[in-house]
Amino acid sequence: MKFSEKKVTLSIASIYAFRMLGLFVILPIFSLYADKIIDATPTLMGLALGIYGLTQALLQIILGIFSDYYGRKPIIIFGLVLFIIGSIVCAASTTIYGIIIGRALQGAGAIGSTLTALIADVTKEENRMKAMSVIGMTIGLSFIGAMVLSPILNSLVGLSGIFWLTALLGAIGIFILVFMVPTPKKIMVHRDSETVAGQIKKVLVLPELLRLNVGIFTLHAILTALFLVIPVILESYIGISETRQWLVYLPVLVISFVIMVPFIIIAETKNKMKSIFVGAIFILTVMQFLLFEFDRHVIVMSVLLILFFSSFTLLEAALPSLVSKIAPVGSKGTAMGVYSNAQFFGIFIGGVLGGVVFHHSGIKGVFILNGLLGLIWFIIALTMKKPKQLSSKIISLKQFKNQYCADSLRQKILNLPGVEEAMVCMDEYVAYLKVDKKHFNEQDFTTIM
Repeated sequence: MKFSEKKVTLSIASIYAFRMLGLFVILPIFSLYADKIIDATPTLMGLALGIYGLTQALLQIILGIFSDYYGRKPIIIFGLVLFIIGSIVCAASTTIYGIIIGRALQGAGAIGSTLTALIADVTKEENRMKAMSVIGMTIGLSFIGAMVLSPILNSLVGLSGIFWLTALLGAIGIFILVFMVPTPKKIMVHRDSETVAGQIKKVLVLPELLRLNVGIFTLHAILTALFLVIPVILESYIGISETRQWLVYLPVLVISFVIMVPFIIIAETKNKMKSIFVGAIFILTVMQFLLFEFDRHVIVMSVLLILFFSSFTLLEAALPSLVSKIAPVGSKGTAMGVYSNAQFFGIFIGGVLGGVVFHHSGIKGVFILNGLLGLIWFIIALTMKKPKQLSSKIISLKQFKNQYCADSLRQKILNLPGVEEAMVCMDEYVAYLKVDKKHFNEQDFTTIM
């Protein structure tokens, strides 16, 4: 990447990070306020925790499509303004109903897909995958940062102060967008990075992608429900005050990440993705039933949480990789859009269902719920096909635009060694490929010029 591309990628990634940090940051401490918020019940607390997922899922694709017509920056600013308003409503609220409304507004600023489209607009085809990887890393770091910072911030400024800080982060995001991110010279639909309305039906009915969508739905439903009870267990059962819970989350998350990395490398390089993927689901599920039994033992619980988060982070990394491998060529953006929506619906259902179960069956009921969700996912995952070791490639076709029609160029590309699938899009002047990297060489394109 050139310096200018690195700068704009990091700027957009920081906007993404500020917003995701603002959404995640209350996870580790929110359930501790059940006795302090007027009209709060476990059911309503769960709704407040998860409702941003509903509005995010309902509006993300719509705002992304609007950005194709009205511009990326205006839609992103609109989304960040909604996020700021929602944060302020939460900060000023004394009742659970006000927080629910505020969280819904936070999620309504659903700009994730628009930020991804903006990245595609301002980076070259050959650097787009790198830029998308930076965005993915940003989301992961935002989650880890939220888990560690949340208890510390809570001890300094309280829940209301945290919401004021998220509003400030939204304002900083607008500043970065206006002054540090260039306005795209031309807005195009990028099939590798944004949802194309005409492809949604095709993507929805593919069984292998459906399994992955069920997976990310279940993974985030389990996570959201879990955070309704983990902070309560740490404080009420084990005696770790809310201001010191970061001392549990930090080592647990760091160790989990270290454990996860070798397995994801083996899965990708040794063609062991299915076995490691299914194994991680099994461990994630078993941990729910063990947490049910050992929720009053700090050492045992810490080990169980390490195993849970190791499985969680591995699955969080593996799922989008599998979507990319399995999605039909030229449909990756749409497949990822549907996948992202499933994730946010999972957050909503996990919060609502987890809250209802917590209300009526207590902490152990939530672990049983999570265990049953994990068991269903495990059974579904066992039926998945072993994914092919294919990579996505985007090739610029500007040198071909006056030489071939799309169909004839596609046939020539498909005849190249290592090319499994190809879609030629002359409106974007690119070809989307699925390739076997062991046999594919970009230099072969010179033979068809």
